[in-house]
Amino acid sequence: MEKKTDMKEKVNMPELTWERKINNEGQELPEFTLSLREKLRLAPLGLRLGRHIIEETSKGRSAVIDPMKKRVAKSSQGVPLGGIGSGSIGRSYKGDFQRWQFFPGVCEDKPIPANQFSAFVSRKDGTKYSTVLSPSKPQFPKKANPSGIGSWDWNFVGNNSVYHALYPRSWTIYNGEPDPDLKIICRQISPIIPHNYKESSYPVSVFTYTLTNLGETEADVTLLFSWANSVGGNSELSGYHSNSEMMEKDNVHGILLHHRTTEGKPPVTFAIAAQETEYVHVSKCSCFEISGKLDGFTAKDMWHTIKEKGSFDSVDAIKTSSSSKPGSSIGAAIAASVKLAPQETRTVNFSLAWACPEVKFASGKIYHRRYTKFYGTDGDAAASLARDAILEHGTWEAQIEEWQKPILQDLRFPSWYPVTLFNELYYLNAGGTIWTDGSPPTQTLASIGNRKFSLSLPSSRSVLTKMTSKLDEIHSSLTPPSSLLPPSPVGQFLYLEGLEYTMFNTYDVHFYASFSLLSLFPDLELSVQRDFASAVLLHDPEKVRLLHSGGFGSRKVLGAVPHDIGLHDPWFKVNAYTLYNTDRWKDLNPKFVLQVYRDFTFTSDRSFLESVWPAVYTSMAYMEQFDKDSDGMIENEGFPDQTYDVWSVLGVSAYSGGLWVAAVRAAAELAKAVGDWDSEKIFLEKFERAKRVYEEQLWNGEYFSYDNSRGKTSLSIQADQLAGQWYARACGLPSTVDKDKAQTALEKIFEFNVMKHKDGTRGAMNGMRPDGTVDTSAMQSREVWPGVTYSLAACMIQEGLMDLGFKTAHGVYNTAWSEKGLGYSFQTPEAWNNDDRYRSMCYMRPLAIWAMQWALSPPKLYKSEPEINNIDIIDVNNSDGTENHIVSYKRVAKLLELPKDESPKSSLRVIYDIALHRFRS
Repeated sequence: MEKKTDMKEKVNMPELTWERKINNEGQELPEFTLSLREKLRLAPLGLRLGRHIIEETSKGRSAVIDPMKKRVAKSSQGVPLGGIGSGSIGRSYKGDFQRWQFFPGVCEDKPIPANQFSAFVSRKDGTKYSTVLSPSKPQFPKKANPSGIGSWDWNFVGNNSVYHALYPRSWTIYNGEPDPDLKIICRQISPIIPHNYKESSYPVSVFTYTLTNLGETEADVTLLFSWANSVGGNSELSGYHSNSEMMEKDNVHGILLHHRTTEGKPPVTFAIAAQETEYVHVSKCSCFEISGKLDGFTAKDMWHTIKEKGSFDSVDAIKTSSSSKPGSSIGAAIAASVKLAPQETRTVNFSLAWACPEVKFASGKIYHRRYTKFYGTDGDAAASLARDAILEHGTWEAQIEEWQKPILQDLRFPSWYPVTLFNELYYLNAGGTIWTDGSPPTQTLASIGNRKFSLSLPSSRSVLTKMTSKLDEIHSSLTPPSSLLPPSPVGQFLYLEGLEYTMFNTYDVHFYASFSLLSLFPDLELSVQRDFASAVLLHDPEKVRLLHSGGFGSRKVLGAVPHDIGLHDPWFKVNAYTLYNTDRWKDLNPKFVLQVYRDFTFTSDRSFLESVWPAVYTSMAYMEQFDKDSDGMIENEGFPDQTYDVWSVLGVSAYSGGLWVAAVRAAAELAKAVGDWDSEKIFLEKFERAKRVYEEQLWNGEYFSYDNSRGKTSLSIQADQLAGQWYARACGLPSTVDKDKAQTALEKIFEFNVMKHKDGTRGAMNGMRPDGTVDTSAMQSREVWPGVTYSLAACMIQEGLMDLGFKTAHGVYNTAWSEKGLGYSFQTPEAWNNDDRYRSMCYMRPLAIWAMQWALSPPKLYKSEPEINNIDIIDVNNSDGTENHIVSYKRVAKLLELPKDESPKSSLRVIYDIALHRFRS
């Protein structure tokens, strides 16, 4: 027998991987429930949400949050297939193809049983084996047609077979199954390659099988790859789908499956392919019937042809060629046959590609995906993708190994960390990701609508002059937006907040997750920031109903950073989230400024900086209205006006206040970089005042209090209280708090939020009380957010507390990824609560683990003197100029103020509030 290390070297498998036996049954995944108090508190919101869901459904659209829509949550997820932003197909460690995502905001969780790899073995002594290579035997109805896939040999046990994963690759090792003297290893590769903006967009994966005959007799082995003409759910039964053979080229043979979608969705074409070599013979079955009348060449016929003859060479291609009828389904299969002498090893290559060139949103706008820049918009591009992947995957693997090897071999890291670091990247593929080619939509925008406008981004001329004159013009005569889609050299990028919270590029969450995108695909990160900079300068007064109150608010006001970039009409209709009026949120604008500064210092892209500086200036001026007492510090307004959107906060707060302190300092540095000395002075002075208020109002000797309102939860210990300090240090900014205070607070958080909840095995509890109990004042205060736990760990590492950081983050690994955990691998949720129940499976924020890597291996950040050749600046020694600048800045801030919300409560709401108050007391 081979040594484990030798075996790993033979199939290019690293020493460190995530592992599961493929017959591991996993566990049940209980979803969160609300306490009685939470139900009472959220009841009005729930009623309005229900009405909103009905309204959206009547319009043929899905609601961004629909708690009534239950997903199929399984604990057997593995590495998904394909590149970034071209659609995604999930795969379980058992071998199931599942979690189908081809259309915006749509995810079909259930596996398609006909999509399988199967093995057929025969030996000279008459011994034969045949089986589907998966222990997941489907549950067939009692009256199922005997000629369907139920006739296949579903006899695989998997006791000796192990799945290994290190995203974007996986390895399935079939040890003596089905033949005790045959080792089969499947290596799955997808082209996720950092800083590669071409191949990383390809919708394709390669499956390389390594076959070793450990027996004393020759073995004839046939591997079968079968595929249904389906895009998930019941789509295979809609009818009029067809299959055709690929044109053979470079010894790559394959079949195209043309799927005719319904409900106006763009068409999808699949390609399954295999490579013929001197030792490998490839044969094809272009069509077989899976369900329906089954009066043609059936699934049973296909299976028994391979089982008896070892290939499809005897099958009449005309006989198996047809299109499906409504109510029936068809598939295709490709077989690769090889003879193995005793102790001989051979390799067989398969590939799966799909072409879904168009992205169509509910608004009717259509965009082309990034990969079409290289393969065109024809559905038959799937054939070229499948062929090229087989020919080029060796190069892809070498680049992946070059990227991952230094991290895997870093002796500072515990073994679980680099594996989890890479595997959390699954979300860049499986998070409903869309990557466009950057072209405008093919459906032109006929009208922007009444009283909606945008400020064009000025060149390097005076920022102040341009801003103030434009704002005067806006308030006197509204104009339509001049640019909503700023061009990007690499296209535009979207990913969902979560598969259950379907909003694209949710910004308060991207704040955490963006370290992954910036570290690996910085041009995509800059594209996202440009989109938000454009949105800051957008005003859209369309009235939308707010779910928390039932009242109405503007979709988006000038100066506010939007919560998200939209769902049904991204970039044009931002803020799909309507739970609260996020124009009043206190964390979005500071997060924008901080991310712009971080991204500039990382990329040193001056053109990016100059293009977004007007949005930075505007977003800072906008926040002045939330500094009620003019002390330099913003105040929260007594509702959940930040990312913790059911956890209220009032007054100066640790979370929003800390972000503000860091953002003001970042704004000063950005002003300096563009040569706006007077703005730099304003923000530096404001930074000193805000920092002083922050510490005076919140530091209690051990940590920073939740807020200064002196309410029941004011002294709660928030895990995320140092978010501003974390980002400031990550960006190379001065600390927002004294170093000794930061360390003391982090040690307190570790002692209480981490260690007092299940002995540190679950990550950091969001809120803890000073007596060591969990803060149960809100649903989110009694939750662990893995993304926040990762960012907290990054903060600890930056402050020199590396051991505490790894111990803290290990709680997430233990819960989500370890075999003894809760079964959240490759679907890390937004949260699990104090009862070990998850909320929002498969979520964006856990990508924040890349903030830990940023802290462990800090990048070199750009620092330079400003280029002032083309920038109109005011003389730094001209006090009159400075005073004029301050006046103008305050005038901008005044013009950006929101109207006061004076809408009265309904009688029913007043009665409800009184009853709830009595219940609480």
